[in-house]
Amino acid sequence: MSSNLGQETRLAFAEAKQGQVFRFWDKLNQVEREALVSQANQIDLIELREGLQQALNLDLSEAQSFANIKPTPWISLPADLDSEHCWKDAHEQGEELLRKGRVAAFTVAGGQGTRLGYNGPKGAYPVTPVTKKPLFQVFAEKLKAAEKRYGKNILWFVMTSEANHSQTKEFFNQSNYFGISSSSIRFIQQGMMPAVLETGEIILESPSRIAMNPDGHGGSFRALANSGATEEMIKKGIEIISYFQVDNPLAPFLEPSFLGFHASTGSQMSSRAAPKTGPEEKVGVFCLRNGSLTVIEYSDLPEKLACHMQSDGTLTFKAGNLAMHAIDPSFAHKLGKRTHDCKLPFHAARKKIPTIDEKGNPVSPKKPNGIKLETFVFDALPFAKNPCVIEVSRQDAFSPVKNADGIDSILTCQADQLRKFARWARAVGAEIDTDASGLPSINFEISAGFALDHEEFALRWEEVGKPSILEGTVFT
Repeated sequence: MSSNLGQETRLAFAEAKQGQVFRFWDKLNQVEREALVSQANQIDLIELREGLQQALNLDLSEAQSFANIKPTPWISLPADLDSEHCWKDAHEQGEELLRKGRVAAFTVAGGQGTRLGYNGPKGAYPVTPVTKKPLFQVFAEKLKAAEKRYGKNILWFVMTSEANHSQTKEFFNQSNYFGISSSSIRFIQQGMMPAVLETGEIILESPSRIAMNPDGHGGSFRALANSGATEEMIKKGIEIISYFQVDNPLAPFLEPSFLGFHASTGSQMSSRAAPKTGPEEKVGVFCLRNGSLTVIEYSDLPEKLACHMQSDGTLTFKAGNLAMHAIDPSFAHKLGKRTHDCKLPFHAARKKIPTIDEKGNPVSPKKPNGIKLETFVFDALPFAKNPCVIEVSRQDAFSPVKNADGIDSILTCQADQLRKFARWARAVGAEIDTDASGLPSINFEISAGFALDHEEFALRWEEVGKPSILEGTVFT
């Protein structure tokens, strides 16, 4: 067994006071040693040290900075003729961008379906009320419908994680890429960061494996840049990355008005928002901190501010972050390369991290024993030129699947899909009974292949002869 294997790496870790990573070296076989060295070589020790220090300092500074925040202004949904004209102009500009092929879709899909009781990538989870189409298929159908409408192929970038990269690619392959050319889809893998103790020491998961975790949704910038995706976009003339997360089947990621507002304001990063349902809703809020647009997570916003009301009875900090953004590829590239003036801050998440004792035996901690470092995509907003927030109708755009039951579950998501279908159908005169919340008494489904929006549904409804809608009807 070569004694020189990983010698340079081991020396670098020892000099960085991380030599404990290799404390079981003499007991490892060749394969285990190679795997451990390979993991260690992925770690930027300087970034790790600086990131941990930054994350711990950020915990303190954020707790002291709430005196300097204000509600953010946003572009609200049209309420009068003047604003309707503004939205019409934005819509036309967005459609022109789509016709010219200036927009790419980007799905953050590194999560597994574990919390949903599903064994596989979350994007493979069946989500529609009748045909049980998986999330990936819902997005694929929206993309294909947009390609047909605007006459341009749209590149689709899918960010996976170490845990589901192979499974995701295989799922697309088995599904024949949902009818999309495989040459239009790019799978890029999210980066990883080691878990550490409060003292900064890297935690071992086993004698031959470092405890690693994904680097947060902010790592999407690094994944885009390091994979060559941003360079490809720039080369192909793409001007907007439409960012959205895999758990929200309602996401209107190619909606022209949003794209048009982003372009017309000269923004490097724009965001979708909707009024929070209440102080307790688990979404971050857009606000101005020291004059810069940012997002404060729901868990960090003090209760007094979260509950503060305006004179009209609405929340003062109401602009809920829906995790949908329009991003300039050059800006994403700069963030991904973490230039000295454009580095996303690391945040510390204290977690129970499986580890080993001094003899190498497994330990399952009963309380948080370490820190996972992660970055957030919305932390890019203070670096962006002319960042803006555009309101969207929650009922049309946001119903994530995060939990097996209760709030943000498959039941609430399917109900919201049905409410949307019922609104479209009743608007064209279909006879459908609904309850007070708009939930129809029957299950039916409208695919994006049939109609991408309610205006198109009205046209198609006439074409197919105004059919009766019964239990299990599928418009496809």
